[in-house]
Amino acid sequence: MAKKVFLREITPKFIVFEGLDGSGQSTQADFLKKFLLKKGIKVVLTKEPTRNSKAGKKIEKILGEEIRAEPKELQKLFAEDRKWHLENVIKPALKANKWVISDRYFFSSFAYGAAEGLNLNWLIKINKGFLYPDLVFLLNVDPRICLKRIEKRGIKKTLFEKKEKLEKIFKIYKTFPNRFRNFVVINGEKTKREVFRDVKEVVHFKFLKK
Repeated sequence: MAKKVFLREITPKFIVFEGLDGSGQSTQADFLKKFLLKKGIKVVLTKEPTRNSKAGKKIEKILGEEIRAEPKELQKLFAEDRKWHLENVIKPALKANKWVISDRYFFSSFAYGAAEGLNLNWLIKINKGFLYPDLVFLLNVDPRICLKRIEKRGIKKTLFEKKEKLEKIFKIYKTFPNRFRNFVVINGEKTKREVFRDVKEVVHFKFLKK
């Protein structure tokens, strides 16, 4: 039986998974949630963009290419949705002594927005003041592999799920560990279980080791 970790011993953490579409961040976020629950830790698993805020609903239509929006307008919507996400999901969960795992956060805005030609400093500015994560996992997966994974889903590709865009985003993401704190790069090209073994080791070492 897995050893329980008592909540009073650990301050709740905010953990983010980042990477290209198809890098496996949703899968790894779910694995981590299950792992922490077995440890007796309360967890909220969430993702961005949300589908609950007014901005989030509009973003969904833009990404599905149902409606069009200029890159700057789209990123302002992401920031608006993120504000809603923080105030209504992330902060309340942390206050309730629950860990929060988010599939994407403002780093996605930085990478995807900059790949669309927007100024990175401007992207950082419109997200200024938002809660900074305790840990950010960047799943490092070649864009060609991501594209194959996306195609296997058998569903319509979204706005950013194109080869040229993924390559641009990948280059930008690779600069983040040297620019932002709390980043850990994980080789996401291994099997799902092997990737999670690496994720689990980092979380255990940073937060659960006594």
